[in-house]
Amino acid sequence: MKTPQLIELDTLSEATLAAEAAAGLRASPAAVAPKFFYDALGSRLFDAITELPEYYPTRTEAAIFAANGAAIADAALACSGAAPVLVDLGAGNCAKAARLLPVLQPRRYVAVDISVAFLHQALQQLQREHPALELAGVGQDFSAKLALPPPLLAGGGVLVFYPGSSIGNFAPAEALRLLREARALARGGAAGGTAGGTAGSGAGGLIVGADLVKDARVLEAAYDDALGVTAAFDLNVLRRLNALIGADFDPAQWRHVARFDAAHSRIEMHLEARVALAVRWSGHDGRVPAGERRFERGERIHTENSYKWRPQDFEALLREAGYGAVRRFSDAQGWFGVFVARA
Repeated sequence: MKTPQLIELDTLSEATLAAEAAAGLRASPAAVAPKFFYDALGSRLFDAITELPEYYPTRTEAAIFAANGAAIADAALACSGAAPVLVDLGAGNCAKAARLLPVLQPRRYVAVDISVAFLHQALQQLQREHPALELAGVGQDFSAKLALPPPLLAGGGVLVFYPGSSIGNFAPAEALRLLREARALARGGAAGGTAGGTAGSGAGGLIVGADLVKDARVLEAAYDDALGVTAAFDLNVLRRLNALIGADFDPAQWRHVARFDAAHSRIEMHLEARVALAVRWSGHDGRVPAGERRFERGERIHTENSYKWRPQDFEALLREAGYGAVRRFSDAQGWFGVFVARA
């Protein structure tokens, strides 16, 4: 049985993350990037969210793949050629990519995620299930820049896989930047192919999931479930900040808020102060200077946006990023879209 390769890039240094976190707390309004959700506990809480009845994206996307798996694979392989390198962005527990392995038959699977410890565990399990498949994990914060070591992409065409509507965490301009970087990654992998593989008729491809616009009540319930799992996921970021910068957040003093902003076509998640309070941080062994931020009762920390797209607008975004031959697969209600595009 092969052993998964694990690479942690320097963009994940604790000092860099601490500086970003402290700057977000000092900002007006205060904000914390969604990547801070995904420590080991946050990753597990998100897995629990995907099982909730209110959280439709995961099961709707899974149903699309179940109903159209062969057609999606055919469209993707027409872009990359046979036996591609499959690059899974925000891989998490790798479960979504694992369901595609039988139809895509990749030569190598490269999982990219910010939570390295969680990724390592997932790859070990996946290797037991696919002992002959070459696996690699990359710990990277691709919210800033997506770039992978070229040897991981060598040997054939590249398929970039970004499921789960995580593209919605990026504002449209940022989503455009990420899609362009994903395209460059796919095209670079194909151009750098060796005799061991072929890029096929295309230069590489993309499979991406995008959540679509729908009734605000459906959207808000998906991000504020009755059991409070999403609230726990949101509040866990305070525990993460305590560990990262030596802050003294008390999660009991905060509540989770989720609302749909129709003007920007996005769900916004916030943590709202239940009382007037002050948060102090020591800097945790000099990672950042010590500091303090006072919050009035009702003041919020913005923790996440999740943009919802009209199908035609997302297809236009893909074309602006340089993709061609865009195909969309959707559910009967039109709640979610899986898009396949040539890089």
